[in-house]
Amino acid sequence: MRKYLMGLALCTAAVMVFSPCAWSAEKVVKIGFNIPLTGDIPKVGEESKFAAEMLKEDINGAGGLDIGGEKYMLEFTYEDNESKAESAVTAALKLIEQDDVLAIIGPNSSKQAVPAGGTCNDNRTPMISPWSTNPDTTKDREWVFRAAFLDPFQGPVAVDFAMKQFQAKKAAVLYALANDYSKGLAEIFKADFEKKNGAGSVVAFESYGDKDQDFSAQLTKIIAAKPDFIFLPNNYNEVALTVKQAHDLGWKGPFMGADAWGNSELMPLCGDDCKGHYFSTHYAAAGATGATKEFIDRYHKKYGYEPADVAALTWDATRIVLKGLQDMGKISGKLKDDRKNLRDAIAGIAEFDGITGKMKFDEQGDPIKCAVVVKISDKGEFVFTESVCP
Repeated sequence: MRKYLMGLALCTAAVMVFSPCAWSAEKVVKIGFNIPLTGDIPKVGEESKFAAEMLKEDINGAGGLDIGGEKYMLEFTYEDNESKAESAVTAALKLIEQDDVLAIIGPNSSKQAVPAGGTCNDNRTPMISPWSTNPDTTKDREWVFRAAFLDPFQGPVAVDFAMKQFQAKKAAVLYALANDYSKGLAEIFKADFEKKNGAGSVVAFESYGDKDQDFSAQLTKIIAAKPDFIFLPNNYNEVALTVKQAHDLGWKGPFMGADAWGNSELMPLCGDDCKGHYFSTHYAAAGATGATKEFIDRYHKKYGYEPADVAALTWDATRIVLKGLQDMGKISGKLKDDRKNLRDAIAGIAEFDGITGKMKFDEQGDPIKCAVVVKISDKGEFVFTESVCP
């Protein structure tokens, strides 16, 4: 087995008996990242990697992470899950069995995080998803954690805001059938909206397939049902297509979205069609203060664009793992033991002050934290509208 923590000795002997030997010893902690660098949502993977690299530079630049009075350099391994569920499982297994990582950050999307979470739990390796909001990611999995709020909280946030903002009595939903995140949030939204507005108040509940890009049939049904607004709990790339097609079909009403809208690629893809609409998310970049603003400014300066919520959540998720490492007190060098001790240390974190907000953790490894609703301004910025806390 390759060791995740080792001293590295480099000695080259050529034809000379007394050739020079160079020795370099360095204590290293290996952490894996299971992220979508290709596929449908590559920007999500890019932002996670960029945030992680920025944090790693901070820690290693300061001489490493202090664990029990000893310094450990961070080594991050990035595996591309291709935005696919099966690839996320393969990536998790590689990180666990071949790369010998101590913990895994990601996957982000629930479509990949739910199956990968099962793999990590079965293999007794700590995993924390920055962005997944589906309850099944962590449910009954003591080795799996997250840095994001859950959809049973986010769904009612969207319902209550739409009822207040749009005076909505009738809603329509369009969701991705093969995406655990989209389908689960759509069902939660429908149940809560009908609980508050009566049976049948969700006048259209339409879905689409994994590779679909033409939503005109579903949108025609939705528009004919005359809802007060359309709820789109879908990834940013699909949102851009949907909103444009709805406008082409004559829809002039509002849209309400969820946290998967919050990506730096949304506005380049959607443009004016998305301006003026709202979505629930984890933080608002526009108007941020304190450590959150510092993170945003540094990221923007380094990478050339404003970080979306997934970047900030990756920063928080990685820092949670680092805090767990420090709370362990020591690294034994025995991989199975250290993974177990890290899991216990993460589970023992009662409260964490992240750049996406303060969070406390429940028995499932889920944070109890606030959500925000943002409006997409005429400048294309995601502007804070209100905060909703449990």
